[in-house]
Amino acid sequence: MAEKKTKNFILRIDAETMDAIEAWAADEFRSTNGQLQWIITESLRKAKRLPKKNSLE
Repeated sequence: MAEKKTKNFILRIDAETMDAIEAWAADEFRSTNGQLQWIITESLRKAKRLPKKNSLE
């Protein structure tokens, strides 16, 4: 199976929003980074902005 490539970036976010994300992550037993990745992926999926997956993979 192919390994996913990742890119690092800095995100500036207000303290109140970050507190809410951290609490949400804890509720779902995810890291804060994992929660942010999930939020972004879900938003992209709902907007139909993710590339189509190859069904043969």
